[in-house]
Amino acid sequence: MRDLIRRKIADAIAAPPPAFTRRDARVPSVRDKALAVIGMRRSGKTTFLWQQLCDRHAAGTPRDGLLLFGFEDERLAGMTAQDLQLVLEEYYALYPAWRGGKRKATFFFDEIQVVPGWERFVRRVLDTERADVFLSGSSSRMLSREVATSMRGRAMEILVHPFSFREYLRHAGAEPGGRADALTSRARSSLARHLASYLETGGFPEAQGADARDRFALLRGYVDTVLFRDVVERHAVTHPVALRWMVRQLLANAAGMFSVQKFYDAARSGGVHVAKDTLHAFLGYLEEAFLVRTVPVATDSERRRQVNPRKAYPVDPGLIPVFDRSGRPNTGHALETAVLVELDRRGYESAYVRTPEGREVDFLARGPGGDRLLLQVCADLDEGATREREVRALVEAAALHPRAKPCLIVLRAPRDRSGIPDEVTILTAVEWLLEPT
Repeated sequence: MRDLIRRKIADAIAAPPPAFTRRDARVPSVRDKALAVIGMRRSGKTTFLWQQLCDRHAAGTPRDGLLLFGFEDERLAGMTAQDLQLVLEEYYALYPAWRGGKRKATFFFDEIQVVPGWERFVRRVLDTERADVFLSGSSSRMLSREVATSMRGRAMEILVHPFSFREYLRHAGAEPGGRADALTSRARSSLARHLASYLETGGFPEAQGADARDRFALLRGYVDTVLFRDVVERHAVTHPVALRWMVRQLLANAAGMFSVQKFYDAARSGGVHVAKDTLHAFLGYLEEAFLVRTVPVATDSERRRQVNPRKAYPVDPGLIPVFDRSGRPNTGHALETAVLVELDRRGYESAYVRTPEGREVDFLARGPGGDRLLLQVCADLDEGATREREVRALVEAAALHPRAKPCLIVLRAPRDRSGIPDEVTILTAVEWLLEPT
């Protein structure tokens, strides 16, 4: 084991970084904390570790002070928490200048969760070594809640989503150099075409450039892996039929209302008998695995928040056409999904608004700085009935939440502003998604 670890360390230090598309995930600046890179499977967590390594190297840290050590290696099978000490011993034996010196080494531990007891080792590294620590692993064992508990407050999370629209453009070599609203008409038209493609194909890195058949198979495989490894195996689920049915319901009805009670009733009528508490647990498991995201109604009443349906969204718009068999265009739902995921990236907490008149606004978003947004997402405002419905709901919600800035996010700018109050901002989705943050 010692010889193997020494060879892996030497190989890791000598390894050139892979080609990657730069990600915009926010890195906390709190000192003396391990940084846990989390997110759904195949969203690019290991690549993000390489990005951080390259950034530190470019900032002046010598390459031998940056160790990316991967534990998902069959030769390390059976490794114990005691064996983790060998990683430190062999690293400092090879590079003794990094122990106790003025400069900090940085350890990037990928898939460390395969070693039982890894948490105590990482806490000891933080306490006894002059080193920064990044962690990453599969979402089944490296969930944010588990990391916070296991590390006893010594870790902070970095959430990596599939590509945002800006990252999607960057990957395609089409990222604009300035603000979207300052570009030429031709450039804006090109971005609009890219957005249409993004809403259809999504942002999972491996899915970029794949044809529809391969993309569907790839994304379906991701969902199956999350379903069976991150939920069924991890939580010893005894009702996999009900769980799979729930997943299909959630992913096939993006941006739709989801009620555990209604799903429970439908399951019973279909001959699937499962307790409501179990269904609530299933929904929590799927959110913990980053497969779906649910949004509650905006209210100060905890009881109302619990009894009202939640709106459910996939982690990426590319999952929608894989599971939606309705045959209807789903551009509006895909756009709403992209907006919610972007709000999450920017650190906003989101809820939907139901007005006393029964109308709905997609998002009331509260930012980390205290700002509030009322966002109504609409593919097309030029149809008269659609405009009236969406604007009326937004005006009613603005009266309930006067501190929130009302905004319409549309795929295409409307031909005119008739019937839209001056206080309502209209932004194209391209402009909003590419806003500097």
